Amino acid sequence: MKAYAYTIDLKKDPELISEYKSYHREIWPEVVEGLKKSGIISDRIFILGDRLFMLIEADDGFDLRRSLQNTAADEKEIEWDSLMRKFQVPVKEAGDGEWWARMESVFDLKEYISNH
Repeated sequence: MKAYAYTIDLKKDPELISEYKSYHREIWPEVVEGLKKSGIISDRIFILGDRLFMLIEADDGFDLRRSLQNTAADEKEIEWDSLMRKFQVPVKEAGDGEWWARMESVFDLKEYISNH
């Protein structure tokens, strides 16, 4: 299994943050299906203030680039992504063209135990 961590900020507007949370209580079925089809096993988003942290766990065959290409071809997933972007602001550490910034892993308990 592969793990990926990403971060992004939300616009500093309590009403928009509340609306963003509301959308994620009733995520569109097409988006869920797209995640599952791409090989994503678990996708969790956490919030602290206006900072989001997303943790994705995917099967070993998961290819992030291929997943993004497939998402770009699905009309409902494009609509969802466009809608979510009205709430989001990339963090200053994001690379050129990067929306959600990929985070570096600095510790993994399972990996540590298996190597010691």
